[in-house]
Amino acid sequence: MMSRPGLPLLPALLLLTLAPFVPAQSAKPTTEDHRIPAILTTIGQVHAVNQVAISPDVKHLAYTVREGKGRALHLTTLPNPDPAKVQIVSTGNGATDCGNSSPIWSPDGDQLAFISTCTEKENKAGQPQIFLYDVAKGTSRQLTHVTGAITFPAWSPDGKEIAFLFVENATRNAGATGAIKPLIGVIGHDNVEVQRVAAVYTVGSLDQPGSFFYLTPANLHAYEFSWAPNSQQIAFVAAEPPGENNWWVARLYSIFFFRPWDATSQVCPLTGCDYLRVVFDPVKTSSSLHGMQLALPRYSPDGKTIAFIGGLMSDQGATGGDIYTIPANGGEPTNITPGRAATPTWLDWHSNTTLTVAERVANGVHVFRYDTGTRREEKGFNLTLPATTYADDNVLSLSLAKDDTVALIKTDFAHPTEVFAGPLDHLQQVTHINDDAKPMWGPAESVEWTNEGYHAQGWLLLPAHYDPAKKYPMIVLVHGGPSNLSAPRWPAVGFGGVPFSALDYFVFMPNPRGSYGQGEKFTQANVKDFGYGDLRDILAGVDAVEKKYPVDDNRLGLTGWSYGGFMTMFAATQTQRFKAAVAGAGISNWQSYYGENSIDQWMIPFFGASVYDDPAIYAKSSAINYIKNVKTPTLLVVGDRDGECPAPQSFEFWHALRDEGVTTELVVYPNEGHHFADPAHLHDVLERTLNWFEQNMPQ
Repeated sequence: MMSRPGLPLLPALLLLTLAPFVPAQSAKPTTEDHRIPAILTTIGQVHAVNQVAISPDVKHLAYTVREGKGRALHLTTLPNPDPAKVQIVSTGNGATDCGNSSPIWSPDGDQLAFISTCTEKENKAGQPQIFLYDVAKGTSRQLTHVTGAITFPAWSPDGKEIAFLFVENATRNAGATGAIKPLIGVIGHDNVEVQRVAAVYTVGSLDQPGSFFYLTPANLHAYEFSWAPNSQQIAFVAAEPPGENNWWVARLYSIFFFRPWDATSQVCPLTGCDYLRVVFDPVKTSSSLHGMQLALPRYSPDGKTIAFIGGLMSDQGATGGDIYTIPANGGEPTNITPGRAATPTWLDWHSNTTLTVAERVANGVHVFRYDTGTRREEKGFNLTLPATTYADDNVLSLSLAKDDTVALIKTDFAHPTEVFAGPLDHLQQVTHINDDAKPMWGPAESVEWTNEGYHAQGWLLLPAHYDPAKKYPMIVLVHGGPSNLSAPRWPAVGFGGVPFSALDYFVFMPNPRGSYGQGEKFTQANVKDFGYGDLRDILAGVDAVEKKYPVDDNRLGLTGWSYGGFMTMFAATQTQRFKAAVAGAGISNWQSYYGENSIDQWMIPFFGASVYDDPAIYAKSSAINYIKNVKTPTLLVVGDRDGECPAPQSFEFWHALRDEGVTTELVVYPNEGHHFADPAHLHDVLERTLNWFEQNMPQ
């Protein structure tokens, strides 16, 4: 749930309440379960494949694999990769304890660019830089010499520049999921870090490869960008700083730039070409995107149209909605997927009239080609998988070659990440890095049900040693967001529901109204209704599972992180059906939360107004207002530097439960943000969660 810098100063009383928080490492789980270390080992022993890129000429495939603390960059040949001949691409600096990421191919396929922290000795330890690997020569050279955060590199279509998102002198990851800075100084003004689109020359008429320049102004925080086909213009999504809070009111811009070393670029070749132009502003539009969010802008091959994803989104990076097109020079957008019963998440142009699209559907991911004129799917390029797929850090992304060969990473509940490539209808597994990994948990199946006119779906994991003649407890895990969903994938070490199956629980992961996968109407169905219709959908899903499987209704547990943490807290005030609960980074009081978090802009589309204009709608969904109804033993876990769901929210709920005599425990993890980073904390929070349910739902 929620994401983005500039946290309001907490009230003095709340700051004081943080003082007695006990660091996580000083309080260990009270009992040991010999099965838990084995489960954690099984999850953690895999080598995660993070990114894959196929060369435009379909001759090579590059992919990154997490190994220890870093990532190795692998290179293999196509179309018949030989595992024995996989190359390891390095920077040539001999650095260790570092990693490579974000491989991208030059338009001609001769060079592979990548980000690496394996940099020259004079560079700051861990400082990422962009490197170029020459495939024919087998050598790498460092292209950038900057200090700051580098992400999402992209070649210009003519191959002369590589643009990337850059935060100069960054002290943390851009976005609100990382640990926020200490709340000192002038809040919202001091130490604000702005992310811009920068570029570096790879060639030049003045022989200046490596020259660095900015493409976007310093007064705009850029979130993502796309090259125009003329290589002298980009479209980018941006907002005024602080960037973490303003993504929900971001605009779509375009900007034309001159190459200082190229005299032929000094005249703009486009009609009406402005240096900086607002292409689309969701705040001002009269279309269905009024007050909504936008993501993933992409120029058509002729440069005349921009396509993007638009809709109700609760987190930057968790893209979903409908597909819109807009003239590249601006205007009102056109929804070209109205009423679609799925959630488009990623797109790219195949021709001036067709798009390649990946979308969330109820049972996984659907990849297809879409005609923007007829608004119909084309035959011959269509695939649905009960899995999660991606090629880079964009959700459900694909890597496409010129001949429609596809490369992607695939994972599901039973299989860790592996690389697949080939024609869409005949994908072949390329890597076998995790062949030895076998799940300790049970099989998964999709569950569907209807409630109050809505069709909902979720995933059910059976107990590892399932016997239909026996009854089993069940853990219900609610995903974050709410504009997100639970989807099939191998679990990561840390908070999650899959390990409970290995402990012989049913694990139910519902996607109630407000989730992705069923269309934009379904995603917007819990606006101004948090904790009510969505909770009824979840309870109806539990009923549907219990009608089919031997679930012990007297041993139901509830858990979730972020929005799922809120739902855990709120559900405990509305029903006694759950016998134990674990709320991760939850929200107990929307009224106080509005003034505490670093991303209050996300709340307006979901609540319809600010808390100052309509306090009643926030009070309606605040668990703290119904605290005397709670009887459920509840564990609360949170990071002490979480800007999205600040620690005082968990403290407030814990304090109330303690005063009401309800069994409770609060664990605050030091130096952690909304997404935990310390491996020891990731291990600890999962172990505590597993133990809490074992102790509070005994047989």
